[in-house]
Amino acid sequence: MRRLAPLMLLGLAGCGLHPLYSGGASGPVAMTLARVEVAPIAGKSGWLVANALRDRLPERDGSAPLYRLQVTLDDQITGLGVRRDDSVTRERRSLRARYQLVALDGSKVVIDDTAGSDAGVDVVGSEYATIAAENSALERLSETVADQIVTRIATYARAPRPAP
Repeated sequence: MRRLAPLMLLGLAGCGLHPLYSGGASGPVAMTLARVEVAPIAGKSGWLVANALRDRLPERDGSAPLYRLQVTLDDQITGLGVRRDDSVTRERRSLRARYQLVALDGSKVVIDDTAGSDAGVDVVGSEYATIAAENSALERLSETVADQIVTRIATYARAPRPAP
């Protein structure tokens, strides 16, 4: 097994995979992410997603932003399980985001994409417990959607671009 390890590493080197965040804080991905500003997003879910995005983006070093991230959210709760008395026993909370990364130099949209996730919520006898579960689901969904958005921006920053 010890003799196979170097051979396996050589095989991996030729597969074309490259680290996304190569170069660390001075790499192209980190530098691009640090130059993104998040536009205000409406509503409670917008506040949660905006904060999650800001947590994931590196802090700017005082340089002007190159991009603005504009996000529109669709937050819905749908009843799934229904008892004989027409009361709901299970809900699905879905959070969908349409986002655009706009270059500030010419207002050109460089990314126009969507992200989203779903979470299940049990509806219990206590209304307080159900509302708390819905809020917890929204917090988790906000984190997931923010992860998807930042990953997409990072893959955009990593992709080679043709010379002008």
